[in-house]
Amino acid sequence: MQAYGKRQPKAKVSSDSTAVADNEMSVMLKNITVTASRGVARKTPIAMSDVDRREVENKLGNNELPEMLNQTPGVYATKNSGAYGDSKLNMRGFQSSNVAVMVNGVPVNDMEHGGLYWSNWGGLGEMVRYMQTQRGLGASKVSVPSIGGTVNIVTKTTDSKRGGYATYSMGNDGFNHVSASFSTGLTKSGWNFSMLFGKKWGDGYIQGTDFSDYDYFFAVSKRLGQHHQIALTGFGSPQSHYQRNQYDGLSVEGWQDVKRFMGGKSVYRYNPTYGFGKNGERKSSAFNFYHKPQFSLNHIWFIDDKSSLNTALYMSIGHGYGSSGQGINSAYANSWYGAANGKLRYDFRHADGTFAYDQVQELNEQSDAGSKMVMTQNFNDHIWYGLLSTYTRQFAKGLDFYAGFDMRSYKGTHTAKISDLYNGAYYTDLRYRSSVNPANNAAALDPNWQYEKLSVGDVVFRDYDSHIVQHGVFSQLEYSKDRITAFVSGTLATSRYWRYDRFYYDEAHAKSDTKNFASGSIKGGLNYNIDRYNNVFANVGYISRAPFFSGGVFLMSQSSNEINKDAVNEKAFSFELGYGLRYKWLYVALNAYFTKWMDKTTSKSGYMNNNTELYTMSMTGVNAKHMGVEFDVVARPTPYVTLKGMLSLGNWRWDNNATAYFYNSATQPLANITTGAVASGVGAPDHLKFTLNQDGIHVGGSAQTTAAIGGDVKLLKMLRIGADYTYYARLYADYSLPTYGGGGELTLKEPWRVPAAGQLDLNARYDFNIGSCRASIFGVVKNVLNYEYIQDAFYDGTNNGWKDAYRVFYAFGRTFSVKLKIAF
Repeated sequence: MQAYGKRQPKAKVSSDSTAVADNEMSVMLKNITVTASRGVARKTPIAMSDVDRREVENKLGNNELPEMLNQTPGVYATKNSGAYGDSKLNMRGFQSSNVAVMVNGVPVNDMEHGGLYWSNWGGLGEMVRYMQTQRGLGASKVSVPSIGGTVNIVTKTTDSKRGGYATYSMGNDGFNHVSASFSTGLTKSGWNFSMLFGKKWGDGYIQGTDFSDYDYFFAVSKRLGQHHQIALTGFGSPQSHYQRNQYDGLSVEGWQDVKRFMGGKSVYRYNPTYGFGKNGERKSSAFNFYHKPQFSLNHIWFIDDKSSLNTALYMSIGHGYGSSGQGINSAYANSWYGAANGKLRYDFRHADGTFAYDQVQELNEQSDAGSKMVMTQNFNDHIWYGLLSTYTRQFAKGLDFYAGFDMRSYKGTHTAKISDLYNGAYYTDLRYRSSVNPANNAAALDPNWQYEKLSVGDVVFRDYDSHIVQHGVFSQLEYSKDRITAFVSGTLATSRYWRYDRFYYDEAHAKSDTKNFASGSIKGGLNYNIDRYNNVFANVGYISRAPFFSGGVFLMSQSSNEINKDAVNEKAFSFELGYGLRYKWLYVALNAYFTKWMDKTTSKSGYMNNNTELYTMSMTGVNAKHMGVEFDVVARPTPYVTLKGMLSLGNWRWDNNATAYFYNSATQPLANITTGAVASGVGAPDHLKFTLNQDGIHVGGSAQTTAAIGGDVKLLKMLRIGADYTYYARLYADYSLPTYGGGGELTLKEPWRVPAAGQLDLNARYDFNIGSCRASIFGVVKNVLNYEYIQDAFYDGTNNGWKDAYRVFYAFGRTFSVKLKIAF
């Protein structure tokens, strides 16, 4: 919910910093510098909401961090397929690729496709100081702004006093969490050091989704005289977890059919790929390991009493993989999935419902031509450097200016290596090697290469590097006098993309052409304080953003150097009006917004070959309109009672028809998805292309009506209890497409509207002393009424009844956690 608007401590740049300049978190937060753009009520003319450290500590429990934002207007966060860290976050109907997530002002969205894997940041819940959502264009100081909104997460920093704490948590399904934190406090020599370590592990609510997560954080800062301070921070969460594949969601009726497998437990916990090998060893086609630490070196220079320079040099190094089943043909490859089109697959299925990995082993043992099915580890390593620097200057009282530059360099290395032959003697990768064009890779002419006998550690399917370089500048002029605060800002950026492929291309052809895009934005806003309590604001902006590497510049980024000739910048026009009331005990915010999204490049998937193989279609030139009204209220009638509520009403629809190209699961261009015939090339005359008539239908995948009501009461001096009810309605199924063989056009029907639902959550906190130490016990119960409702669903675009929906996933039933914290 919206914070009550305490102003943050300011860097001594001026005595009258204004608007966003005052909100720029280039400040000393307990002796460490954090760079982040934080809006302030009655000054920054944007729609925003805060979640502070205490609220996270009281309510998070054993849940995902994005779920803490579900009581924020415009936000829809779910657990998606349900495994640890696999949650999704939408804002105002925009998916995560269009929602910027910043940690201490540093962007963390994937550089290639804009998505975010929350499993990489499992420790943030322990480290967070506050989270602020800025819906719409926001006030973030980066050269490539987002369209849907921004989530700025600011972590804990070094503490001014010496001390620390230790915690232990336990919860449903074997959940355990231990952590410890310590700070030296500020020493006489000006040094300060803080650190945190933790571990989480458990069985997972969903069947067979065991997980293990190690978390660490450190921050060290040093004052260098009166004008300089440096700080080094680092954090990471190396983790591993079994998953339930996102394509393994069943139909509504399909979930009821697996009741016989669950022994009285909820059917919605069933995992179609949970199973074991011949010797009882755990096997899985859905497993993930990843470690993505981020390190940041910050320097703040107070040049004089009117200017400052704040610079952050950051680095992220990612290493890990996800499991992926492969086969000598598409039928075997797709047999690794547990479901197809919402129906449970029985290719390899035991009578108890478990996936029969032992039968895969037997299949390979009986083969005279090596393994027919193998498991690979699809590595997605990267190294990412960035530099973000902001100069702030007060020209005159009430007139502030800032400017900066934002540079990013990214290289991703994507390799698929055989990890398990499943008892076969060897494996031949003919499915992919036979598709290699000899004109691009001379090895394709050699039968010995095509039929090479491969073993564990050998590369199959893909082996390429992705390169992205972005340079940008940004600036803003801010004016503040009496009741008026106003700003105007702009950005300019360049993005450069290329691939280097070692599988489908030989050394002479490995590097693709380089594609460059220029982008920019302009936005402005005004806030007017009517009196001490009431204010109104407005903002307007236009964004032109370079297309993403994956699915934008390169339609088949895993296998082809062909550049999408139709790739253009995505554009967005947005304006917003708002009203605020801030009384002694009451805060009210009301705003209305309109966003026109243009030239979006996106992709969808479906099934072909009698529902045995996945295909992907890539769409260009997609437009949408997102508009709505948001209401947020917080009341504190007494020091012992806090009441909160919010309502968000959206109207998000596709605004034009789109052109689509089709590709098979081997990322080859398709000529026909009924027969699976492969086209002669990407964008070639025989490459299957058609028009998708979707103008006017609702955007799916996010509830267009959300509401929440809740509060907490201090019953005793040391006891506080709280309750929250969150309601979701007008959730429309997202779509993939039916089997469709020819070109021409296809008209989508209005999506299936998922039944409205909601859940009640409870939390409690009791503070006490153990000797000279402070202690707290936290209790969290989610979905107290154990109401199981649909949170995610797909339909095929033409059949829109409830029986036709598939890839359906339900919310978790009742879960709980208890935590003990001892501070010293």
